Amino acid sequence: MTPAPGSDPDELPTAAIGLLIARGMTVAAAESLTGGLVTAALTTVPGASAVVRGGVVAYAADLKSALLGVDPGLLARVGTVHRDVALAMARGVRERLGASVGVATTGVAGPDPADGQPVGSVHIAVSTSRLARHEALMLGGDRARIRLGTVDRVLTLLVATLNEDGPVGGAAGPAGGAAGTEGGAAGPEGGAAGTHGRQ
Repeated sequence: MTPAPGSDPDELPTAAIGLLIARGMTVAAAESLTGGLVTAALTTVPGASAVVRGGVVAYAADLKSALLGVDPGLLARVGTVHRDVALAMARGVRERLGASVGVATTGVAGPDPADGQPVGSVHIAVSTSRLARHEALMLGGDRARIRLGTVDRVLTLLVATLNEDGPVGGAAGPAGGAAGTEGGAAGPEGGAAGTHGRQ
């Protein structure tokens, strides 16, 4: 859930970093519409250098393929704002940056629709060697609010995944298997359809 107005903006990054340290895990971020904001949020927390491997800002479709290993055929079929693209980005950044956990954001912050998707359409994902989770969001507000809302929601998903997955230790290996589907509850800034599955 996105923190209420006036809540501590460092609460989610602090929780994520604390869980990563406690479990001996590391994280890497693949970002499109957030443009580095997820990595910036995580690295505001003291001690983040022990667990944050790094981040990749891949705004253009060709860079999602070249830097993160997203299948060019998938991008040609579905565009950049899609569940499978977010999952592939999260898995790709985890594997390529040698992290235990990968997180990803892709979507349309506005002011205009893009890739056939409306403003506020966002996909976020988290990948470990054992688990892949995804949420489809429809966020309201202006460009800045959509981007910040995406950061809050992907960090919330990261914390939930760390609590569910538990310690894995070290970098994750290649993922396999399809993610299952489970309906997610709507958040305060828009609906979220969640999917997750064991890899």
